[in-house]
Amino acid sequence: MARVVVLDYGSGNLRSAERALQRVGAEVEVTADHRAALDADGLVVPGVGAYAACVEGLNAVRGGRLIGQRLAGGRPVLGICVGMQVLFERGIEHGVESEGCGEWPGTVERLEAPVVPHMGWNTVRAPGGTRLFAGLDPDTRFYFVHSYAVRRWELPEGGPLRAPLVTWSSHGGDDFVSAVENGPLWATQFHPEKSGDAGAHLLENWLGTLN
Repeated sequence: MARVVVLDYGSGNLRSAERALQRVGAEVEVTADHRAALDADGLVVPGVGAYAACVEGLNAVRGGRLIGQRLAGGRPVLGICVGMQVLFERGIEHGVESEGCGEWPGTVERLEAPVVPHMGWNTVRAPGGTRLFAGLDPDTRFYFVHSYAVRRWELPEGGPLRAPLVTWSSHGGDDFVSAVENGPLWATQFHPEKSGDAGAHLLENWLGTLN
């Protein structure tokens, strides 16, 4: 049974994530303990609310350092919603810029759509070779609740490392990054823990990468 820590840094649907992971067979602990989070087979970084507040909470528990340490050792991390957004370099909300973890270049900014927030079920456009969405139909819908997203993927292609797999979605004609698979670092803008059977399947796919 995979041991998963849901990082408790004062933000996120902690219990929803815990229940969803338990549903697919994980042994789950919700904690801010650095050692427990470092030693777990998988780390989930949830997040809801304002970008700046999530970054502040993450910094308070040395979350950025923890994520970096795990990735340096090839240890899986899954970011969800704002837990995905804080993995990028920066976020801009209401004219205020906040620094993120910087695992990927890019800016979290307000969606440019007629109706914001983007709330409800939507499809994704996953690339070939995806493991996160393996076994799911292309028209599978996931549950989104957000007003901000990464609207441009800024990591240059090329070099010796395998390029990340980037999944996109569209709301009101505005494209945004809805998932990333990058070695041991995976993330989703939508909430798999609120996405029913589709979300459970996706979490099972992630658990299948833990060892």
